[in-house]
Amino acid sequence: MSGYCDIAPGHPLHGPYHDTEYGFPQREEAVLFERLLLEINQAGLSWETVLRKRAGFRAAYDGFDVDAVAGYGEADRARLLADPAIIRNRLKIDAAIHNAGVVQRMRASHGGFAAWLDAHANEDGKRRDKASWVKLFKRTFRFTGGEITGEFLMSLGYLPGAHRPDCPVAVELRQRAAP
Repeated sequence: MSGYCDIAPGHPLHGPYHDTEYGFPQREEAVLFERLLLEINQAGLSWETVLRKRAGFRAAYDGFDVDAVAGYGEADRARLLADPAIIRNRLKIDAAIHNAGVVQRMRASHGGFAAWLDAHANEDGKRRDKASWVKLFKRTFRFTGGEITGEFLMSLGYLPGAHRPDCPVAVELRQRAAP
């Protein structure tokens, strides 16, 4: 996504995301769940729209608390569908609630969402490719097609390509990863 390195710097929304989040590894469950929820909601829309509504998503989805979202019922669905601060799409809302339950179960099966991602990062002794990740995500989560899965994983450093090799953020990420 080298084009992002060209348009994001200096932009009031894209700039901070590009410089401090995009491509940066994350371990915290709420941060991972937020990223997945935002990527799902971006489908069919611009990333700028999602970034503009980010605070609304945070408020509407209890700070991206997995346990709270997994427990949502019909009243919460109705509340979310009526909330103009978020993207009001029933399929995306249902996916968020379902996926929160999936993340809850990952605690028992793998020790958490980050550990689940780490456990699947390699396949047959080599780094898992995008197509394989997409198949895994489609079996595991709802509303996670190729673009959503690819962007989610790229945004966390599990897939390459978040930044141009000469982007200052890419240089910083390589320095952080060096032993």
